[in-house]
Amino acid sequence: MARHLPLPAPRPVVQSLRTADTARTSIQRLSHRRMRVAIDHRPLAGITPQMLLWWFRHIGDDLVYAGETMSAYLAWHPLDHIRWELARPAPGGGAGEGARYRIVEAFGRDDDFYVDSVERVEKLDETGIRLVRRVAGAQVFQLEHTWSAGVEGTHYVSVMDLGARTRAATALNLYLTSHVFPVAMAEAWVRHNVEEVGVLEHLLPEVFRQRPDEAPAAAP
Repeated sequence: MARHLPLPAPRPVVQSLRTADTARTSIQRLSHRRMRVAIDHRPLAGITPQMLLWWFRHIGDDLVYAGETMSAYLAWHPLDHIRWELARPAPGGGAGEGARYRIVEAFGRDDDFYVDSVERVEKLDETGIRLVRRVAGAQVFQLEHTWSAGVEGTHYVSVMDLGARTRAATALNLYLTSHVFPVAMAEAWVRHNVEEVGVLEHLLPEVFRQRPDEAPAAAP
């Protein structure tokens, strides 16, 4: 995919990024040339599902990170994130269900793993978020993050599905999973996603220290 936006200078990494081996991950080939990438993250200590719901509703807000005011999205992954836009507000306004997010990033700051895409938020509540892209009415991409409270913190699982489910879409699915988002890119996304989810464990408490009036209940 052609580069549309340049990578900004990296922001400081104020906490060590998690490594892929801290999560349980898999990349599966499914019927009709589809692909599924799943990540079961290490729990997020001190984070609640309510905090995560607030985060995704406010991902475009500004915050102070490492002494500098910037978009929350840029702070979320200080190396790979390029831009987040509310391409279309939710029916009730803002970044809730029904909104469309534009997400621009480069996994590992690598030009070969550059993404600039718009997805519809088909679900956003205290159990998770689901982002979907359709072509001619057929779902060709879905990314779902699910959250639940646990003893060690919030349990967070990410599942990406690439390709439509019908046999007629086999050729399209093959193109998607071999050229648009091949296995090497899926592996890079796994590393990226493990890193950015881990950042939330440290970033969200700082966000709510800056905005105490908006803080949901903290984890015990």
